Amino acid sequence: MPSAVIKSYHYDAGTQIFEVIYHSGKVYHYLGVPENEYRQFKATMVKGIWFNKHIKGKYPFKDVTPGMNQSSLF
Repeated sequence: MPSAVIKSYHYDAGTQIFEVIYHSGKVYHYLGVPENEYRQFKATMVKGIWFNKHIKGKYPFKDVTPGMNQSSLF
């Protein structure tokens, strides 16, 4: 089921990085996300609600939006 906020997502079980691409164009890597959490996210019909309850604010993250690193701003 699509999300109004989340455009797409990917998961790397080897690194436990959960990549979330938002409709806004922002890309975030959520770090240390266990595979079972990703599987539950993937299975839910309400991705945005589930994500906000189980991932956001509970795992460290990095903004990896292409072209948005600090050196490109100056």
